[in-house]
Amino acid sequence: MIPKAKTKKLIGEVLFYTTAAALAVIVCVPFFWMISTSLKSRGALVSIPLEWLPKNPSLDSYQKLFAIPNFGRSIINSFYLAIICTISNLLCAAMASFALTKIPFKGQQVVFNLYLVSMMIPAQVTFIPIFIIMSKLGLTNNLSAFMLLQLFNAFSIFMLRQRMKTINNAYIEAAMIDGASYRFIFWRIILPLCSTTLATLAILGFMQSWNDYLLPLVLLSDLAKTTLPILLSTLSSEYRNQYNLMMAGSLVSIIPILIVYIFMQQYFKEGLAVGGIKG
Repeated sequence: MIPKAKTKKLIGEVLFYTTAAALAVIVCVPFFWMISTSLKSRGALVSIPLEWLPKNPSLDSYQKLFAIPNFGRSIINSFYLAIICTISNLLCAAMASFALTKIPFKGQQVVFNLYLVSMMIPAQVTFIPIFIIMSKLGLTNNLSAFMLLQLFNAFSIFMLRQRMKTINNAYIEAAMIDGASYRFIFWRIILPLCSTTLATLAILGFMQSWNDYLLPLVLLSDLAKTTLPILLSTLSSEYRNQYNLMMAGSLVSIIPILIVYIFMQQYFKEGLAVGGIKG
């Protein structure tokens, strides 16, 4: 006879994994439908009954998608924007967090509290001031200028500060006894110990910059500088009935984020957990 406790545990595990598998399938259905629709012809889109698997799969929608003017250029622009913004974000946030945790100075906590207060300001409120400032500086329609907007990212600073506070100061004291400078300590000791948090912020920062629609819409008016989310928004009006084309465009925009997450997912969970440590 199997003990009742073991039986209950076995039933609980079966129910848990069954429910988890069912939820996973439900979550994946829209993604599967997106792939299926992108491979259908226009006639198959309105066929009844619905075709979950296209009878005659075709890549015509992808060929037509890349034939749209500036579509390939918009992908390059989005990659460039996401990469430079992510690097600028991580570098500036890491330096600010290092100063707020490992370099004592008067008013250190006050400065950090100001960072926390800034997190309560909705991003949409800042669009008009940002546009006015960038216009006066002549930095509109300039993708590289988006790096300036990453010099201050309160969320990244908060996450990295929480991680750096867990690093024992003995590492820094030992390095300084050996004659190491703050620059050496920052690059060779602190950053390697914050790799998981940096990877987490890299995923979040890349995803945010890649999917950003409003800010590029405000600052970019040149069609040659447009990003992928802005170009895809035109598909819903110009190609409103061509759902296979719209789904193909959505799938193209999702793939880079999936690739980044797949390669860095091992650091993601640990990095988020560290961010919840009380400072």
